[in-house]
Amino acid sequence: MPTHRNAILCIAAVATLILAAADAAFAQKVFSRGSSSNIGAGGPSRGDGGYRGGGWGGPGVLMAIPQMGPSGRQYIDDDGDVPQGAGRPPQRSTLRGPSGVPAANERRLVPDEVVIEVANSVSPQQIDALQSRYRLTRIESQTSQLSGTTLLRWRIPDRRSVAAVTRALETDRVVASAQPNYLFTLQQDEGNAVAEGDAAQYELAKLRLPQAHELAKGDKVLVAVIDSGVDANHPELAGAVVETYDTLTAPTAPTAPHKHGTAIASLIAAHGKLMGAAPGAHILAIRAFDAAGASAEGTTFNILKSLDWAAAHGARVINMSFAGPPDPALHRSLEAAHKKGIILVAAAGNAGPKSPPLYPAADPNVIAVTATDADDQLFPQANRGRHIAVAAPGAQILVAIPDGGYEVSSGTSYSAAEMSGIAALMLERKSGLTPDKLRDILLATAKDLGPKGRDMMFGAGLADAYGALMAEETPMAAMPRPVDRASTGAR
Repeated sequence: MPTHRNAILCIAAVATLILAAADAAFAQKVFSRGSSSNIGAGGPSRGDGGYRGGGWGGPGVLMAIPQMGPSGRQYIDDDGDVPQGAGRPPQRSTLRGPSGVPAANERRLVPDEVVIEVANSVSPQQIDALQSRYRLTRIESQTSQLSGTTLLRWRIPDRRSVAAVTRALETDRVVASAQPNYLFTLQQDEGNAVAEGDAAQYELAKLRLPQAHELAKGDKVLVAVIDSGVDANHPELAGAVVETYDTLTAPTAPTAPHKHGTAIASLIAAHGKLMGAAPGAHILAIRAFDAAGASAEGTTFNILKSLDWAAAHGARVINMSFAGPPDPALHRSLEAAHKKGIILVAAAGNAGPKSPPLYPAADPNVIAVTATDADDQLFPQANRGRHIAVAAPGAQILVAIPDGGYEVSSGTSYSAAEMSGIAALMLERKSGLTPDKLRDILLATAKDLGPKGRDMMFGAGLADAYGALMAEETPMAAMPRPVDRASTGAR
């Protein structure tokens, strides 16, 4: 019996030594850079895989499985492609969300810029050291009220890629997030100029706006238009533009507004020869898009500045008639705006049926609007997808353009503007509507188009402004998931 007992004790002692050695190795790996209150909780991530970028196991990138600590908590190893040198502070494991490294084939970005997010508590000395460590050049910074952080726009002065610099920055304990300065484009087709306005706007009847205007006109509801500037002197917008903000800092940026912004504002608040969806609304005109020929481009940084300014100036609705790639920083600002009760409306995009979802329309905090024509057929260039919420006329739309002009143009941009106007009508009539409740009402009162029920082309169907205003304020039943059917193009 003593022999058996001694054998058992020996086995137990060996097992204890093995477990102790394993725990020591784990602790050395995870905590070798000092303790951190941020260790041990993975950041929020989207189940659909969005916002990951190209740093997750792409060519030439080593990918490690995150180690798990006690209670299944996730720890992030900071070993990575970071600058080495004297005076570099020790790195710590840091709580992070999905990587901001762009996909390998992503070209919709400024090729020599990064957008960095740091806590407001980070000192100027720490920011100076961060700039020195990564050999970057400052362009501008912005303290964001929406995110409660400081945003830095910095240039890469040498030939390092945006992906490499972003990947390196993400390992730094001072950096909350890093990503490219993405490019977004306005969503319109080229228009044909006309001599003067015409009251025969087919979208008014389609959306039942004349009936809706008997109940509300969006009086003094603040609608922010993040676009290419607005001609506040156009007769259609007399008295409608109450404040303006220009995010463009380049001295070569043209001062005259690009026509797209004026067109969007007119579809929301025109009250002359034309009639906007909310003729009594007040416009916060924001210029974030720099004219580039017939189109205009905007960047992540300028759009973030625009969102922050709009929220600070009391916008109830924000219209975003532009589209681009998935953008982590933009998502966080949109989420914050949604939580503040701001209605976010965006154009689905004009990249066609084979395009992947475009943003911000595909963001879950946003009402994505697609375009139809005078026969309730889908605009052929419109994007499709499960994120499409509702449709509105966007083909051959008569709009105002700068210097008192008018033109006929097409695009999901215009459908989004009409929806922003309808949202303003709803807020005038029921000012306490939350973003989710307003969305539910829009979807529940829409006229079904295409396959029965919600689908990937028309969403819930054609918006009905009058029906939305007459809807009861009680919570609407949840809309069924979109019909998952492949589309062969315009119907």
